[in-house]
Amino acid sequence: MKEIKVLGSGCANCRNTIALIEQVAQARGLTLSVMKVEELRDIAAYGVMRTPGVVIDGKVVHAGGVPSRDQIELWLAC
Repeated sequence: MKEIKVLGSGCANCRNTIALIEQVAQARGLTLSVMKVEELRDIAAYGVMRTPGVVIDGKVVHAGGVPSRDQIELWLAC
């Protein structure tokens, strides 16, 4: 199971990113949990300056704006 974290302050884009990841996972029949990381120092530790950021298994795969459904499909396929 992949460890997925969404980095951000809890804004609408962050919430939309979490919802989209969960929708794609459900459509693929995957069980996963998405952690929210809201502490600025924790976000900065990943080097993310624009949120929302997405971290999968410790690697930043996205920063700034809501990722596309196609991007998320690729992340979850690997």
